[in-house]
Amino acid sequence: MKLTSESFADQTAIPGRCAFAVKHPDTHVQFSDNRNPQLTWSDAPQGTLSFALLCVDPDGPSKPDDVNQDGRTVPADLPRADFAHWAMVDIPSNVTEIGEGACSQGVSPRGKSDLIGPEGSRQGKNDYSSWFDGDADMEGTYRGYDGPCPPWNDAIAHRYVFKVYALDCATLELPDSFTVADVETAAKSHILASAELTGLYSLNPDVPAE
Repeated sequence: MKLTSESFADQTAIPGRCAFAVKHPDTHVQFSDNRNPQLTWSDAPQGTLSFALLCVDPDGPSKPDDVNQDGRTVPADLPRADFAHWAMVDIPSNVTEIGEGACSQGVSPRGKSDLIGPEGSRQGKNDYSSWFDGDADMEGTYRGYDGPCPPWNDAIAHRYVFKVYALDCATLELPDSFTVADVETAAKSHILASAELTGLYSLNPDVPAE
């Protein structure tokens, strides 16, 4: 299988319009357009009955001590952990493209109230749900796509891995507020083929994402 995007090329920078936040000279960051990138997948094997789509940042800091702190830097050698940005399942087998902004446009404090996607598809919870826990202005259940917002003082550019699975089932048995981990577990025995596309992003002015 192949997974490509008109929004960015593999191993290159994700545009700011497809991110949760962009750089700001005074406040470090500001909300962005938060548009999901355009994605196209092809060459699914015969017998494919649905697709699952995931986006994960494997470079999330494992400790929050230095994150977004003036005068400090999130060190490059800090152990990293997955941060989930998108989980969509039950995408019909005749759907092979998602347009830019078709599933997400703009930041929705407390999370999206309505989810838009291919007919019949379902979108799960992303990790902004836990990231904003305790924030009076932002906490809530974040579902669907919410784009990159790595720490503005991180010493590395983050990778955002988009992955599509071709599955031999039309639906996956998942709870209402399913996660990327839930999808990986449920899909494991149904995967016929997969493809990946990686974008880069940084909010640190001293760290180019390219």
